[in-house]
Amino acid sequence: MTETLLPQTGVTVTPLTTNTGAEIGGVDASGPLDDTAVAAIRAALLKHKVIFLRDQDLDYEAQAAFAQRFGTLTLGHPIYEAPEGRPNLREMDSKQGTRANHWHTDLTFIERPPAFAFLHSKVIPPVGGDTVWANAASAYRSMPPELRDFADRLRIVHSNDCDFTDDTVIERGHYISTAFEAEHPAVRVHPETGERSLLLGGFARRVVGYGPEASRDIIRMLQGYLVRPEHNVRWQWRVGDIAIWDNQSTAHYAIYDYGNQYRRGERLTVVAPIPVGVDGRPSEALRGDTTSYSAGRD
Repeated sequence: MTETLLPQTGVTVTPLTTNTGAEIGGVDASGPLDDTAVAAIRAALLKHKVIFLRDQDLDYEAQAAFAQRFGTLTLGHPIYEAPEGRPNLREMDSKQGTRANHWHTDLTFIERPPAFAFLHSKVIPPVGGDTVWANAASAYRSMPPELRDFADRLRIVHSNDCDFTDDTVIERGHYISTAFEAEHPAVRVHPETGERSLLLGGFARRVVGYGPEASRDIIRMLQGYLVRPEHNVRWQWRVGDIAIWDNQSTAHYAIYDYGNQYRRGERLTVVAPIPVGVDGRPSEALRGDTTSYSAGRD
């Protein structure tokens, strides 16, 4: 597709599909970036939902400095301890059982899931290990009007006691030993773009006002729109890549097709406003305190 050069910034944007994903060029994330370049990157992120920068050589401090241009950093994770001296880092390490091979939006089991995520690839297996992102806004727009109206009025409870298995996270018992639950609108309104998008994924457990069977059927029906290929983009990683996604309008799936090969990335996330539904009602925490996680650092 046609590459777009953003005037006076040197930033190039090459869309990967008409709905989802773009590759960004002309950016060295380890160096100084002026406000105009950052604004261009942010605009591309909001439009394409997930963007990719190739061949970035970043240590923790450089990655944190880059990510902070987009907002306040959260702590690394509300459950796992961060590496010593790197409080905002979440290591996505296959040796620790971190595979995330199910559709999810990051950390929707808390009241305030992060806004943006920055994943820097450090070790990539020789084959496999791609990640797929879904555009939750285009998925919402693709639904019939009657179904959109129905979804607009739903509230869904998300929990860390989800479909993760011992193959997916190390010591699942530890992962769920402290319960976290949050109630979110099924359709959220994006705080910057005003777009409506589906807020679903593997942490979604039940629909408020419906029994278990009906909840599963409703979530499965809505999720079916989200994971349709026309809303997806698939990224084949190279070491040094940075993927930045708008966690407020996407879901993703880290494909576990690399056997016992090693895969590792380092993720930072940015604090978001509390999600708000079409009716203006915000999400709310039901169980667990993640105040310190969202306080993060400036």
